[in-house]
Amino acid sequence: MYKDNFITYLRFEKHYSVHTLSAYEKEIDQFLSFAEQESYTFDAIDFKFLRYYFSTLRESGKEVRSVNRAISALKSFYKFLMREGLCSKNPMSLIKSLKVPQKLPTIVEKDKLVQLLDNLEQELETFEDIRDFIVLELLFGTGIRVSELIKIKEIDVDFYNKKILILGKRSKERFVPINNTLLEELKRYLLEKKQQNFQNIIPELVVTKEGKPAYRELIYKIVKKYLSMITSQKKRSPHVLRHTFATALLDNGADLNAIKELLGHAGLSATQVYTHNSAERLKSIYKQAHPKA
Repeated sequence: MYKDNFITYLRFEKHYSVHTLSAYEKEIDQFLSFAEQESYTFDAIDFKFLRYYFSTLRESGKEVRSVNRAISALKSFYKFLMREGLCSKNPMSLIKSLKVPQKLPTIVEKDKLVQLLDNLEQELETFEDIRDFIVLELLFGTGIRVSELIKIKEIDVDFYNKKILILGKRSKERFVPINNTLLEELKRYLLEKKQQNFQNIIPELVVTKEGKPAYRELIYKIVKKYLSMITSQKKRSPHVLRHTFATALLDNGADLNAIKELLGHAGLSATQVYTHNSAERLKSIYKQAHPKA
């Protein structure tokens, strides 16, 4: 019952995304199930038990980020319970997140990606071809997240001012600019979409071949398919295009604060990781090119 109240609170008061709600609910269910297996009642859970639980997660092979997600979910859960007067103590108050080893964002070579898009643009025949091209262009051309892409509606595209309204995390809105090539391809896509004569007209911009709203798995499938043509690296997700977008801007002299706004980051710290990525790339180029490197 407490969990259901918490999820409802996150959905309607905090406006968390469906993806985050699902992750939090899964973490809490897993924790409560573990406590039950260990014959612990909810009231008996204390700091020592929580430390035992999180250490068990690590020993089972969970990555640091995954454990920190569980910590974040349970911190929010107990904070909610305390606020609502549903428990008298907060054993999570002494639990700290694990230190995450810094990992540079995975990107693809910008030139190869641009060449791929140029080639695809010349081979667009079916509605799905055009739709897939639009997906790639939007992700690489604007740096938006998958969750933001599938929420774009046709009316969010401002053709006159060359920008798109994006609904980001915590329902925060921002505008991102679009280039002339993408602008013209969007017009072509919308015309082709209209000619499909789908049974139900929906407001979402990106749709399936049946005219239904696009979903995360479809976008991942599209991106993986085309990135496989230019890279053999293991990670070929939509987020790779977001990372590539940000790194390309930084390499070409864009202001870090401007990149932060384009990406929809709440703070600058999340954007600063790209400065490390750019520095590592320059080091690699130096080692390859300089005669004394």
